[in-house]
Amino acid sequence: MIREILKLGNPELYEKSVEVTDADIPLLDSWITDLHDTLLDYRKRYGAGRAIAAPQIGVKKRLVYMLTDKQYVFINPVLEFPDDEMYEVLDDCMSFPGLCVRVMRYKRAIIRYKDRDMKPQSMFLEGDYSELLQHECDHLDGILATMRAVDNKAFIMMEMKRQF
Repeated sequence: MIREILKLGNPELYEKSVEVTDADIPLLDSWITDLHDTLLDYRKRYGAGRAIAAPQIGVKKRLVYMLTDKQYVFINPVLEFPDDEMYEVLDDCMSFPGLCVRVMRYKRAIIRYKDRDMKPQSMFLEGDYSELLQHECDHLDGILATMRAVDNKAFIMMEMKRQF
């Protein structure tokens, strides 16, 4: 089911999510379906969107859904950074369509998580995927890209993006 994406300023976006537990397993498929449907709807309307975090649709659980070359489900993800190399990116978000924010992100990360079957997994991330999953995991902690802006002039409207 397509769910409403909470928008910038909604106090629920700033709340820290709790872990998915065994008691949540009966709800997992429905949450994943809602994240999938909501992501596809966003893509249809805005032509963008690779991943979405459960808190963005009001589910306060540590769950991230990503759809790129295939479908990925990250349950209770934890990021580690193998080195200190960072880079500046223009970050956009489904919770504030049309706005980009210049932020610093780690170039590489390792994500440890449980998959849809609650089996432990890990994945090495670099570049775009590292940045993307840092963004989504921030949502799980109630952190928005606007809170990571490099300075007070880091906000750019999407139509201006090509100039930067």
